[in-house]
Amino acid sequence: MTATPPDNDADGRLGPTKVRDLLLWAAAAAVLAWVFVSYNFGDLPIIRWYTSAVLLVLAALEAAAALMVRRRVADDEVGQAQEQLHPVTVARLVALAKASAILGAVAAGAWAAIALYLFRLDDVASANASKVGTVVGAIGGVALAAAALWLEQCCRTPEDPADEGQVANPDVA
Repeated sequence: MTATPPDNDADGRLGPTKVRDLLLWAAAAAVLAWVFVSYNFGDLPIIRWYTSAVLLVLAALEAAAALMVRRRVADDEVGQAQEQLHPVTVARLVALAKASAILGAVAAGAWAAIALYLFRLDDVASANASKVGTVVGAIGGVALAAAALWLEQCCRTPEDPADEGQVANPDVA
């Protein structure tokens, strides 16, 4: 009996990102961030909302890329012609999506842990000033992970008609 690697298909190819794995990354980041902030809270600067809003910008860019790829795939505009979306570009977008999903999960876990730590503190001016920034960061991390998963899904190849018993495209030979 042979065991297949958990993230790979049976033929050794890399599979889609699993939400379970992202939740594990988020949990690990949350634990580490909680420990870090509990020991170093007094030395940390105030976290402004715009410092963590960059995650929302990245999420919007990945969502825009997902819309573009989804439209190109639906219109059968993926190929090696100059006006088509090159398959290597799609592969690069998949790699970006996988990395961004992990970044989003880590950011969401870390910012959420810091936000929970700050909300536990009452009447601390620096904690109150940082609450909005940490909440924006947690939301941005979740948005980035979601946009990355969607981009990865949009980059999947459509089902091969020959696999469903249909005739393959006769123009492609």
